[in-house]
Amino acid sequence: MGLWDSIKGQLIDIIEWNDDTKDTMVWRFPRRDNEIKNGAKLIVRESQTAAFVNEGQLADVFHPGTVTLQTQNMPILADLKGWKYGFNSPFKAEVYFVSTRVFSDRKFGTKNPIMMRDAEFGMVRLRAFGNYSIRISDAATFVKQIAGTGARFTLEDLEEQLRDMVSSRFADALGQSKIPALDLAGSYEQLGQYIATKMATDFQPYGLTLVNLFVENISLPPEVEAAMDKRTSMGVIGNLAAYTQYQTAESIPDAAKNPGGLAGSAAGMVMGINMANTMGAGMAAGVNAVNPSSASAAPPPLPKAVSFFASLNGQQAGPFEVVALTEKVAAGQFSRDTLVWKQGMATWTAAGAVPELKSLFDNVPPPLPAQG
Repeated sequence: MGLWDSIKGQLIDIIEWNDDTKDTMVWRFPRRDNEIKNGAKLIVRESQTAAFVNEGQLADVFHPGTVTLQTQNMPILADLKGWKYGFNSPFKAEVYFVSTRVFSDRKFGTKNPIMMRDAEFGMVRLRAFGNYSIRISDAATFVKQIAGTGARFTLEDLEEQLRDMVSSRFADALGQSKIPALDLAGSYEQLGQYIATKMATDFQPYGLTLVNLFVENISLPPEVEAAMDKRTSMGVIGNLAAYTQYQTAESIPDAAKNPGGLAGSAAGMVMGINMANTMGAGMAAGVNAVNPSSASAAPPPLPKAVSFFASLNGQQAGPFEVVALTEKVAAGQFSRDTLVWKQGMATWTAAGAVPELKSLFDNVPPPLPAQG
């Protein structure tokens, strides 16, 4: 290799960057100590910007296109180097290529729950997740404020800082939006646009633009979601009185298969029916209060449950409703021979002889006969 070939190899006559990565934001043209040839070609492709730095000071910035480097199109660098009448010899300068494409699908999420005052739930804690997109809008500012003088600056070098910035501002914007917690799911798009607008000024000092922000999910605490599921279940059931009666009717065949537990099952059925009747009467009263004309179509209220006094252990006890006496039969504390009395009866009578109580002893055997 001759002397001229050696010198020629030290001169740069084509400056370009073929970016084959997806995460490089700034790339410094290599061979830093070599000189750039006067009249060299600078090729800046679409989604790129080239910045020239002289002795640590940012000079000229070039946008997409092919440029022949001369004094006329490098006014700042010419002034810094004192080229008053142009230059004819090679010169030294650092060239940084800046990617201006959109870096999309950057994930963010709240590290801690966001405390929010909600009109329906009061104080709630929310967690949010989503993604956002950014691009470098001011190459000179980005190089000076963020990238520095490294040979290569990637998105990973900035990822954590951006994520923290988005998460922090997201919490503020969510609280200011005043959207009720139950309406957030239907307002993700609106919320994302609102937050992106509020955060735009936070990115400008770094030469960045927040292109968009999408909210993927905002979740309530598990205990609140569980309460909402219960409320939804109640709405699906609808008429609770009818549902209780249906459940009681369904339990009768199972009770019949277990004679030993029939007394307890009967007590449960009576209690269920009484509960259903009570709730049904309450619902009917509410309907009649709203629409008096419907009162005439409603059936009359059921008669009150019958109560009996009983002679237990030689003492008068009660009054007991049929449900309570059913339980005493099952416990062996009440039998056919137990004397009972209710309002309207002339005298105390054995329970087995009272029509309303006969059914309580259908599955209870009579006393054993005396041994002769």
